Amino acid sequence: MSLYPRSLTARLATLYSLLVAILLLLLGLWLEYLIRDHFDEIDHMELTAKLNMIENLLDRVDSPAALNTLPRYLDDLLTSHATLSVSIRDEAGQILYAYQPDFLEPVKNGEVSSPSARWSVAGHEFIGHEVQQLLPLAQPIPVRVLLGLDITHHAHFLQDIRRYLWTGIALAALLTALLGWLVARQGLAPLKRITATAKRLSAERLGERLDLQATPPEMLELANAFNGMLNRLEADFQRLSEFSADIAHELRTPVSNLLTETQVALSRPRSTGEYQDTLHSNLEELERLARMIADMLFLAKADHGLLPNPAEPVHLEREVDALLEFYEALAEEKQVTMQLSGAATVTGDHLMLRRAIANLVSNAVRHTSPGGMIEITITQAKEMARLSVSNPGETIPTDQLAKLFERFHRADNIRSHHGEGAGLGLAITRSIVKAHGGDVAVSSQNGITSFCLSLPLSGRQSTSYHRGADADGE
Repeated sequence: MSLYPRSLTARLATLYSLLVAILLLLLGLWLEYLIRDHFDEIDHMELTAKLNMIENLLDRVDSPAALNTLPRYLDDLLTSHATLSVSIRDEAGQILYAYQPDFLEPVKNGEVSSPSARWSVAGHEFIGHEVQQLLPLAQPIPVRVLLGLDITHHAHFLQDIRRYLWTGIALAALLTALLGWLVARQGLAPLKRITATAKRLSAERLGERLDLQATPPEMLELANAFNGMLNRLEADFQRLSEFSADIAHELRTPVSNLLTETQVALSRPRSTGEYQDTLHSNLEELERLARMIADMLFLAKADHGLLPNPAEPVHLEREVDALLEFYEALAEEKQVTMQLSGAATVTGDHLMLRRAIANLVSNAVRHTSPGGMIEITITQAKEMARLSVSNPGETIPTDQLAKLFERFHRADNIRSHHGEGAGLGLAITRSIVKAHGGDVAVSSQNGITSFCLSLPLSGRQSTSYHRGADADGE
């Protein structure tokens, strides 16, 4: 079990109160030290002052008469000082003078050489000092003066200060914990708004967003990331919905054709030739379905990063040249010429790259006006190979260009009725190029449409290459 509370608010409040308690504790210890040091200084000054006064009186004892009057002078000096205790003894230990000697009992037989000496008697605390002095008589007499000062009132004051101080620190820590909890709770309110927004999300309510104006600067990055996630989620969900609808639409036509033709064929007895014609027609629809399903599986693998990743050198000019030979008959039928120039070598899977380029060439052949020329140009710039496929034809509207690479999308009234494609070719091309670390772009203006593939160059580059419309090969 964790020693820390699970609640983030409780953690912040606990840490905040602990920090304040530690600071108050250090402040209390410092104040206690200053007060105690101040009292010690006052007590030692008073002790030293009284000791000096007694020493001055003893210095005046220069005759037996002065020695006899010494106790009276000392009584006059000490009567108003109830916190003092004095003992004066001769060399043999005989007491020459004593004032409240009971308080000196613990140290009367010992040497007190420092003012820092402390002892306790009957609940009273004392500090004391002892000095040796000579009485200036005809025959000097050595004496020992022991002076004690009662500091009980200072000790009690320090105890009260300590008690009030620690009680105040404890109360301040508790109050700080409460205030810290309230402040943390208020400060974490944006997290609660994020939670509330997340709870409201559903397939029908993906438009919820956090209000960035009401978000603290410390949480602005989190709020932006959360809103960005919602934007991507909404866009992906929208694409998924459109993709599902497009799949249903694209599969409905061939399935309906198969059902209709089969029902017509079974409506009455037919000859073997008629059944064969029906099967051939159904076979075409089934092949169309198989291609569509294979394309969708390919895109699904691309989305999940499951495409093969071989590192073989691919000469783009050779792949394009092979494709031009393949489409040569179709191009001649449509009175379209094709021209290739440039060369570059990239690293990847030549079959996938050939498929990506084939989709562009196939589109160009289908949509080029009779008598037009398809120009395929390969260039190298900034460690990237660029393959451009340009063909004359109807200009694609600007608002349709960004959608050309979406699945099942075909520009309205321009590329909708040319061929049997399902609208997956360009999406496959983009997935292949992305898998190779490149990108694809399209532009269409003044009757010229150009698709450009950008791929990282390989270490070994091809030499210059040119294939005209009438060339047979390399």
